[in-house]
Amino acid sequence: MRTLDQKQLEDLIRGCAILGTGGGGSPTRGLRLIRGALQAGREFKLADLGEIPDDALVASPYMCGSVSPEAAGAGPSPSDEETECLEAFQALETYLGRPFFAAVATEIGGGNTAAALCVAARQGIPIVDADPAGRSVPELQHTTFYIKGVPIAPLAVATAAGDVLIVKEVSDDFRAEAIVRAVAVVSDNRAGVADHPMEGRSLQETVVPGTLSKALAIGAAVREARSSGADPVQAAVAAGEGHVLFRGTVTEADWKIEEGFTVGELTISGIDHDSDHTYRIWYKNEHIVSWFDGQPDVTAPDLICVLDPKSGEAITNPNCQQKKNVAIIGYPAPALWRTPTGLEVFGPKHFGFDIPYRPIEENPRLSWLSSRK
Repeated sequence: MRTLDQKQLEDLIRGCAILGTGGGGSPTRGLRLIRGALQAGREFKLADLGEIPDDALVASPYMCGSVSPEAAGAGPSPSDEETECLEAFQALETYLGRPFFAAVATEIGGGNTAAALCVAARQGIPIVDADPAGRSVPELQHTTFYIKGVPIAPLAVATAAGDVLIVKEVSDDFRAEAIVRAVAVVSDNRAGVADHPMEGRSLQETVVPGTLSKALAIGAAVREARSSGADPVQAAVAAGEGHVLFRGTVTEADWKIEEGFTVGELTISGIDHDSDHTYRIWYKNEHIVSWFDGQPDVTAPDLICVLDPKSGEAITNPNCQQKKNVAIIGYPAPALWRTPTGLEVFGPKHFGFDIPYRPIEENPRLSWLSSRK
């Protein structure tokens, strides 16, 4: 178990935002939340999977809802987000009558991983170096817990209005998504959640290991590249074993809030090696499908990430706006997402696209892309 200092935490959130595929919450707010906790003297401990005892209880605290551009309004303070997640986490612990040994981030994202980190720090417990997604995901059933059959309930939901709900049982994870999303929609499109309580023996077999360490490594690589004058985009790609997919300028950026999700499209006109080409991305909180010159290019569950080409920082939805220069990179999805059950719940057809899933490394464009590096 190790204690993370401020530089490591900042690298971690930077990497989480990149792996967040446009979603996962605001890294700006996540960093503010973490810096406030550090100023309050709290410690952030990261535990390896092997350090979680078989009979220890864990659960996942996070925020559920949609997002708006950072400049659209002040919105709730980061401390409010921590309070909602913390209240849900504590309510679930009280309901179960057993203390949680550790917290598990529900996804890798600049906001939600920060929220889970801060809940763990407030409780004086570690966060596990693993998660059930390996990226950010839009819906509650989009977890490796679902693939492995781990129950989502009992779960707790807390809102800024002071509501605290315990859902003892649900028919399935899709029903849990509908219930929690409905609460979020009537609560300013946000709610704190704690779910998937389980013992360490179940956790070992159902999560993607080492994901926080991976995010930390990506974030550190970007920071170091910036400091040395190297290309931070290539650094992010190398650290995560990914691919540069496209570079260009955003020409269209349309989005809306739809049934509790931020849904939108980006159209990017190519520059440099990508001149005379276009790239399009459709997202539902997170980037789900992309097209190169009108042909399907990369789809979920593989990761499609939009970065600022100068800083290497992630650009979250819907903050990616017209006239922004961007670099699009991609990473392979964790193996569990590529199973038949994983693709059924989180492949392109789940989102209504009649596109067969093709692993990113089998993309015929990659040999051409590699020659440009």
